[in-house]
Amino acid sequence: MIPDFLVTHSGGFHADELLSSVILTRLFPQARIVRSRAPEWITPGEDRIIYDVGGAYDPAAGIFDHHQRGAPLRDDGQPYSSFGLIWKHYGRDYLAASELPEAHVEAVHGSFDAGFVLPVDLTDNGALSPSGLLAGLTLPALLETLKPVFDQADPEADDRAFHAALAIARSFVEARIAQSAAKLRAEAIVHRAIEAAGQGRVLELPRGMPFRPAIIKAGADHLLFVVHPREKDWCVTGIRRAEEGFELRADLPAAWAGLTNGALEAVCGIEGASFCHNGRFIAAARTRDAALAMAELAVKEALSIAAQSNGGR
Repeated sequence: MIPDFLVTHSGGFHADELLSSVILTRLFPQARIVRSRAPEWITPGEDRIIYDVGGAYDPAAGIFDHHQRGAPLRDDGQPYSSFGLIWKHYGRDYLAASELPEAHVEAVHGSFDAGFVLPVDLTDNGALSPSGLLAGLTLPALLETLKPVFDQADPEADDRAFHAALAIARSFVEARIAQSAAKLRAEAIVHRAIEAAGQGRVLELPRGMPFRPAIIKAGADHLLFVVHPREKDWCVTGIRRAEEGFELRADLPAAWAGLTNGALEAVCGIEGASFCHNGRFIAAARTRDAALAMAELAVKEALSIAAQSNGGR
């Protein structure tokens, strides 16, 4: 079915129908968005897809609501919003239309669903309620700040705000999917570098890229530091132990912390060493040889500290 209309509810908007609209307008650019609760619009027909309104979930009829009794649930029992339903049925087509390689479609579809769609679904259904200082900075909360204020009298204000917010929502969806696709491209490069490193503790990459997921997937637990070129210098960086948090498999030497250029060269004894962050998670050097030498020196110290710690137990 190629719809002429994409129908969602009028009035105030939420993240789920906005993000659903991102997907559907990419697939059906000729279709007009209609925001209405009028029965003649929210009744299924061959010329429309209806979402977040209508009181039914019937993909064959092109209606995707989640507010009714008996609303659809995921296999694990968690609720869908309209975004989750639209992504379930149209997400793969969206990715294909975005020129994602066919071999990557399933992986990106699943990762985007788990990391982006599901939180929106849960928040919209009240199953997840972010709290604390960052609660107002979640994507659903930020998108809702784009709604007109309560005393805006212009009857067209809601529709104008919806379309303005749609452009912003689109940028987040496209950027997140681009990042997911890039991680898969990087994975192949990192795996080749892991093979080249063998049992060495330093991973050298041809450029900066996401590396931790590939390291974890490969089971390369022996790696401690990553070296790669930047625009004008080389970078030495640690590897986080977990996806969240900042603890590293190994810190850069404490004596390097906060030093630059000559002071850092004097302490580490490596010509070309140029910077070490005070947090000891990243350092820089002017040349590849200097960066690799810094990494190897950091490995030596980390292994020595680990041996002393184990010996004291």
